[in-house]
Amino acid sequence: MADETRERIIAATNELFRQRGYNGTGLAAIGKLADATTGSIYHFFPGGKSELANAVVRETGAAYGELFALIVGQYPDRPDEGVRAFFNGAADALETDDFIDPCPIGTVAREVASTDDELRQATGVVFAGWADRVAAQIEGTENPSAEALDLAGAVVAMIEGGFIIARAQRDASLLRAMGDQAASLVAQHMSKVRG
Repeated sequence: MADETRERIIAATNELFRQRGYNGTGLAAIGKLADATTGSIYHFFPGGKSELANAVVRETGAAYGELFALIVGQYPDRPDEGVRAFFNGAADALETDDFIDPCPIGTVAREVASTDDELRQATGVVFAGWADRVAAQIEGTENPSAEALDLAGAVVAMIEGGFIIARAQRDASLLRAMGDQAASLVAQHMSKVRG
């Protein structure tokens, strides 16, 4: 029962961060959506909203990293096509959810980068973890090259930037176009590595 309550709190916070952002989300709204008391929230997250946000960032970040690996893993010989599929899936999700932010990590990072160093660091760890995972998928190794890590950082930046612009324009076609560009960069890297 306790694990279920904690999971409801995490899920509700994730959803509200997607809709309202970090600063626009209060504990009362989280409790209402999670069907949990404020006391329950503090039971699981004694540090309050900041500790809860840290957990949401890390747990959601891990889930999105796994999703990326799952999608790209369907294309073991063509990670470039896997990257394209990931961007296309993200564009589809934006359209399906009426352009609500699909990922609270970037939202939280933008809001707290100058005001909450602990959360800033948590989002930075998630972004770095994604880049590590992208690089490993691109080169098919747990020890990717520095060049693959740089490319992976660009891919992560492209997806996050694509979300922002697509939401602002309410047009997911830019995200799909960025996916095509990311896939092209990955294909170029693969041809160089495979020689």
